[in-house]
Amino acid sequence: MIQGKTLIIVVIALIAGFGAGFVLRPVILPTGQTVAIAPAPLSAEPRAVAYFAAHLQEARQVVAGCTNGSVRGDECSNAEQAVVEAEGRDRFKRFMGN
Repeated sequence: MIQGKTLIIVVIALIAGFGAGFVLRPVILPTGQTVAIAPAPLSAEPRAVAYFAAHLQEARQVVAGCTNGSVRGDECSNAEQAVVEAEGRDRFKRFMGN
């Protein structure tokens, strides 16, 4: 009989402890601070494919930003198109031996 009471007390204590842990978790371990990234102005036009073709390093950075979600919009597709075209030209030049 004493073992049954002990088991019930242990189970109740565990349930109460887990419940308190879930409720107090935000107080005990606050979430990390996030860095706010200012969005691009709404009136700004996205840069064209020709711009990214002339600035391939910046195009690659924009594509990386699009992959991780920090950049959105038409610039993603324009930068990706410029990078794909440049890589295609490079492959063709290597194939032709130039």
